[in-house]
Amino acid sequence: MAGRSNFIYGGLCKEIDLGPSSSPGRAGGGGLSPTLVLCYRKVPSEEQIKDLLRKKNFREAISLVEELKNEGEMTRETLSFVHAQVGFLLLFDLHFEEAVDHFLLSETMEPSALFPFIMRDPNHWSLLVPRNRYWGLHPPPSLLEKVVDDGLTGIQRAIFLKKAGVETAVDDEFLLNPPSRADLLESAIKSMTRFLEASRHKDLTPSVREGVDTLLMYLYRALNRVDDMERLASSENSCIVEELESLLSESGHLRTLAFLYASKGMNSKSLSIWRVLARNYSSSYLNDSHGTNHLQDTTKDISFDQETAVMEASKILEASSDQELVLQHLGWIADINQLLAVQVLISEKRTDPLPSDEVIAAIDPRKVEILLRYLQWLIEDQDSGDAQFHTTYALLLSKSALAANEKEHAIQNSEGVNQKEINISDRGNNSIFDTHVRERLQLFLQSSDLYDPDEVLDLVEGSELWLEKAILYRKLGQETLVLQILALKLQDCEAAEQYCAEIGRPDAYMQLLEMYLEPMNGKEPMFKAAVRLLHNHGEMLDPLQVLERLSPDMPLQLASGTILRMLRARLHHHRQGQIVHNLSRALDIDASLARFEERSRHVLINDDSVCDSCHARLGTKLFAMYPDDTIVCYKCFRRQGESTSVSGRDFKKDVLYKPGWLVTR
Repeated sequence: MAGRSNFIYGGLCKEIDLGPSSSPGRAGGGGLSPTLVLCYRKVPSEEQIKDLLRKKNFREAISLVEELKNEGEMTRETLSFVHAQVGFLLLFDLHFEEAVDHFLLSETMEPSALFPFIMRDPNHWSLLVPRNRYWGLHPPPSLLEKVVDDGLTGIQRAIFLKKAGVETAVDDEFLLNPPSRADLLESAIKSMTRFLEASRHKDLTPSVREGVDTLLMYLYRALNRVDDMERLASSENSCIVEELESLLSESGHLRTLAFLYASKGMNSKSLSIWRVLARNYSSSYLNDSHGTNHLQDTTKDISFDQETAVMEASKILEASSDQELVLQHLGWIADINQLLAVQVLISEKRTDPLPSDEVIAAIDPRKVEILLRYLQWLIEDQDSGDAQFHTTYALLLSKSALAANEKEHAIQNSEGVNQKEINISDRGNNSIFDTHVRERLQLFLQSSDLYDPDEVLDLVEGSELWLEKAILYRKLGQETLVLQILALKLQDCEAAEQYCAEIGRPDAYMQLLEMYLEPMNGKEPMFKAAVRLLHNHGEMLDPLQVLERLSPDMPLQLASGTILRMLRARLHHHRQGQIVHNLSRALDIDASLARFEERSRHVLINDDSVCDSCHARLGTKLFAMYPDDTIVCYKCFRRQGESTSVSGRDFKKDVLYKPGWLVTR
């Protein structure tokens, strides 16, 4: 008979069949099959798990818990509890990565439970640390340095015992290849960093979140992960500044501290750091580059780190409505990057605009481009109607135009001039504006009516800015001076003729013709320009006056054709006027005749004729007839009035025409 065994789950018995056996005391050689019954005491699941954990059979322990959970004998909370317990055991066994893996699998593992491993007690978050020793299978929390040191001491002890033939629970891997303290500590910090990074995405209380972010900054700093430090500090975070100020300052991570200040709204401290960094970058570069010959523009090299500092500072100031703070840091920003300085002043991100008068007073007078750009923004974008701003802007533009004009002439007159230098001069040597300074000056002088033209004219009177002076003289109504500049100085015939058209008087064209024929300062007559004027606007000139003004020295072949066309045009214009006059007179006569015929026509009234309004018989009564042939008695006529008929038609608003009234001749 085959052996068998039966287990009773939930009971205490186990039956074992020992198989057939012979008994000498029985006749016939028959045998009995004895059965051995063993009794067990059922061990609770929790004790089994603890025993597996003590023996460091972590996988078997987790598998048992998962099996019991699937069978409904354990909850998810218990599984999370065991994962956390396994994590702590692995952590003290120096398996930091595996420990964090189990911590992350635990749904009940609180980030504050690891705070004592990172920061020494007592600290800001000591009261948040859960006082849960789990099953007492691992030592109490201590700093990672102490955990590593104790672990290394245990490894050394295990190596000694193994040589003596005593088995230990330390991993063979550590015994064969003992790790270094630096490697273990780095692994521990990286693993803790990974856990805190994952914890940031959980729903934490504000105090725990503060601890997570602050200690994460500690760990980043220990690993010298500068990019991660700056990314955490510049993003939305719950770091406690007081806990990190001295750490970041003493370690030289000023950029991170500046980002952290800015994220907490401590703009003044953040800007002070950016200012110090910008100056340090400049000094460092100057020391490094001393004695070297830089052929290219060195501003790009100098300002790489400076630009970063200025850019971050400008981001803060663009959104700040603190006038004192903005003006305090405007100077050093302008020294490095004028474009960003302008952007700070004209930013639309701030809720309250800066007082323009104080901003203008605070701008360094040597930074003309910044002042110009700010005034341009006030006038063009903010529609400022302040005459002082317009006048100041015009004067500054004029000064810049004069300087650019002088530099342009100096470059053109110097030897070895190249096209690149000329192009730089053409732009007015200005990095803020895209257009030439003279173009902006001319456009502004033409478009604005609020500046004082006398002040601007006093500044440019003796210069070569002829077109600008023409615009100013035009503002002052000096027509003769405007024509002299356009026609004689600039020799812009089209502009001169256009200005005469704007004046709209024939004498302006005659004055321009005289200038062409008799230029000042002994210049030769401008016969071609005079012929052009006669050709384009001859109808505006009196032929007799033109003939009187023509110079005897003017070649006849130049003017004969033009004068002939002008005379023909004059005669044609005169005859056209006569035709129009006669047609108008004929229309007037026809209209008078039609009116007379209408007023003198006869109406036949008999005994049956009635008033179209009151329907009373007219008989011998006085009556009236409207243009639409309605007839009313005199009484109704007085009531209706002369312009409104019985039908309600108002002849003043709704004019009536009859075919007989239209002129057909």
